[in-house]
Amino acid sequence: MNLDSRLSSVLHLLLHLMEAPAPIPSDKLAAALNSNPVVVRRTMTGLRDTGIVSSEKGHGGGWRLTSNPAQVTVLDVYRALGSPRLFALGNRCEEPTCLVEQAVNRALNDTLREAEALITAQLGTLTLADLAAEFQQRRAALQPAPQEATHVF
Repeated sequence: MNLDSRLSSVLHLLLHLMEAPAPIPSDKLAAALNSNPVVVRRTMTGLRDTGIVSSEKGHGGGWRLTSNPAQVTVLDVYRALGSPRLFALGNRCEEPTCLVEQAVNRALNDTLREAEALITAQLGTLTLADLAAEFQQRRAALQPAPQEATHVF
């Protein structure tokens, strides 16, 4: 089964855009994902349409984060991607005539709806700024501690 990694990929790109002093072209973003610039442009379109990013054409153009990272949630990004399906589970038949299968469908549908509500609620509490803060902590942990200045006279 192929997983839909668009949300993860786009969050990765958005964190790069947060640190970028200038727009980043699609080909550079695609290289970061081992992907194709056309795929990046197609994927980023939903984010542009919702105002999370903007794009500039021509020399020096590319993608730029245009929204406040503290106000953009992972749920906002998920929705900008078209709310991809969260689960691979599904019913064998959507409108069964079998009473057993109807009971199974109802139980599965109710459970999946509840699980989706929990997941989307959690995604709504996590912002791009939260992700960036975790990234900064990880980067700081890898950098050596500053040495005390020693003076040799």
